Amino acid sequence: MKARGMEGITYPPQYDVLVVGGGINGAGIARDAAGRGLSVALCEQHDLAQHTSSSSSKLIHGGLRYLEHYEFGLVRKALIEREVLLRSAPHIMWPLRFVMPHDQGQRPAWLIRLGMFLYDHLARRELLPGSRALDLRRHASGAPLKAQFTRGFVYSDGWVDDARLVVLNAMDAAEKGAHIMTRTRCESLTRQDNGWQAVLRREDGHAMQVRARCVVNAAGPWVAQFLGGAAHVHSSKSVRLVKGSHIVVPRLFEHDHAYIFQNPDGRIVFAIPYEQDFTLIGTTDIEYQGRVEDVAISEDETAYLCQLANRYFEKPITPADVVWSYSGVRPLLEDAAADASAVTRDYQLDLNTQGAPLLSIFGGKITTFRKLAEEAVDMIAPVLGNQRGAWTEHGCLPGGDLYGAQPSNRSVRQFDHYVQGLQQQYPWLPATLLQRYARAYGSRTHALLEGRKTLEEMGEEILGGLYAAEVDYLLRHEWATNAADILWRRSKLGLHFPKGSEAVLDAWLAARGGQSPGQEQPAEAGELLQAASR
Repeated sequence: MKARGMEGITYPPQYDVLVVGGGINGAGIARDAAGRGLSVALCEQHDLAQHTSSSSSKLIHGGLRYLEHYEFGLVRKALIEREVLLRSAPHIMWPLRFVMPHDQGQRPAWLIRLGMFLYDHLARRELLPGSRALDLRRHASGAPLKAQFTRGFVYSDGWVDDARLVVLNAMDAAEKGAHIMTRTRCESLTRQDNGWQAVLRREDGHAMQVRARCVVNAAGPWVAQFLGGAAHVHSSKSVRLVKGSHIVVPRLFEHDHAYIFQNPDGRIVFAIPYEQDFTLIGTTDIEYQGRVEDVAISEDETAYLCQLANRYFEKPITPADVVWSYSGVRPLLEDAAADASAVTRDYQLDLNTQGAPLLSIFGGKITTFRKLAEEAVDMIAPVLGNQRGAWTEHGCLPGGDLYGAQPSNRSVRQFDHYVQGLQQQYPWLPATLLQRYARAYGSRTHALLEGRKTLEEMGEEILGGLYAAEVDYLLRHEWATNAADILWRRSKLGLHFPKGSEAVLDAWLAARGGQSPGQEQPAEAGELLQAASR
């Protein structure tokens, strides 16, 4: 007999794995485990990627600055993953060139060049060009900078839509059989002889019980709190909460390169082209002692980021220029570093087998999430009698299969060619709108547009360029339930819309009944895959 849970959803009496936490690590682990044939449930107390995993600098990078702390193993691992990830989802990730202006107060130019040479050669590169020196008086990236910056360096890393990366992992997990439950908190765990009994509570107060042979604690900033609270388990490991804040201002430069600036205090700040019309500046890296739910940028952080930008850019900015800001708390593995910016970004997996297995995830960074997930499932699968091997290195995320089912360099290098093909297939869509769809949904654009042949068939235009068909897709396939989910995590349309747009969209959703919080997979996975393949 199957257990009855949230309204309209039937759950099996027992899962192999219950994942607690719907950030990048939790979603990645659920995806990997489901792909190996394990029965998986994931619960997230809020929306997918609502906290740390949507508050990053949005980079897939090896971590050039980590070389200063001799973290060669971490940098090499991240550099290898950088190209694996780019191939897996070229619609939401792409190569990006970074310019580092050389300041007289920095290390000698020859030493920086040596570090970049090491960065280029720690791992094999196929997609990204190597580093080189720049004459900023002649290169386009020098034009927005103050005249004193005449020399610099350029190197490669990658950009990622971090929140969509989480959602795509959850989608892939669901399409492989996992049950994804958003806005559902794991209230308590009870260890039993043959597994765990968990009480899950939806945000509307509805409670249910599920059983799992193994629990994965991927609660991010709440990892230690979850262990000592809901799980009643003591651990000697701890995390150090480091706050990272970012500001968004009107675009400061016209070219497509990003900048990496080093402050005299040793901290690194990026200035990145963002959403066509803006520049993203961050991060701050400071200790955080408050409640994770209350994290927000401070006036001092805003002033700090403006001041650092003004140190390099000819055009000054002030806090009044900030159109949006966000903050996140990163749960870094405690390593007793004196400086918050020096705390390791590596991770540690702690498997407790004193009874039913409990795996806790400490630390990590977005670039290495797939490897972390693979190692996590490698640890728990044998305990559960599963001998299937790792598979995600050679798998595309939903929408990433632009030129075939396998990840390929072609999908990265010829993304613009793919968009041109979409424009020929859907000539009735405005080019800018189709470009946005391609970047957000990749090959799943076909599922979004299935059966439609005119713009009128996209339904009501709720806000400029946001049609009912897209909102319906996000409600049915991506666990969106409200305007914030749609405008700030599934997209960044909130940046482009006027004030009050969230209220307009929420009213539109309410008038149509919205979607029940906590719903798992809103549409059958087979239905979505079938539409995407057309």
